[in-house]
Amino acid sequence: MTLIGFVFVLAIAGFFAFLIMRLFPVYSEYYSVVSDMKGLANEPGVATMPPERIRDLLNRRFYISYVESVKPEHIKITRNNGYNLTIKYEVRRPLVYNLDFVAMFDKTVELSRQGSVD
Repeated sequence: MTLIGFVFVLAIAGFFAFLIMRLFPVYSEYYSVVSDMKGLANEPGVATMPPERIRDLLNRRFYISYVESVKPEHIKITRNNGYNLTIKYEVRRPLVYNLDFVAMFDKTVELSRQGSVD
C-alpha cells in the first residue's frame, strides 16, 4: 500500500469515526428514554396514578438519566385499559459546517395495572 492509499483509507476511517462520535450521544439519550419508560411501566400501581403523577415520575427519571431533548409537550398520556405513554420527539444537531442531522424518535409503552412483563 502506498502512502497516498494509506492516507485515503485513514481519511475514510476518520470520517466514519467522526460520524459515530456525533451520532452516539443522540442514540444513547434515546436508549435512556426507552429504559426510563420501561422502568416506569414496571412501577407498581402506575396505572392507577393520575397523569400528572406519571409525568412527574417520568421527569424525575429523565433528570437522573440526563435526558434533555424530551420536553413536556413531547409526552402524551392517553387513557386505555391503564394508560398509554407515548413520547415523540426529534433532535437536530450540527454535523459539519452548515449540515445538520435530524433524528426522529417515537416510542409507546403501555402502563397496565399489573405492570409490564418483558
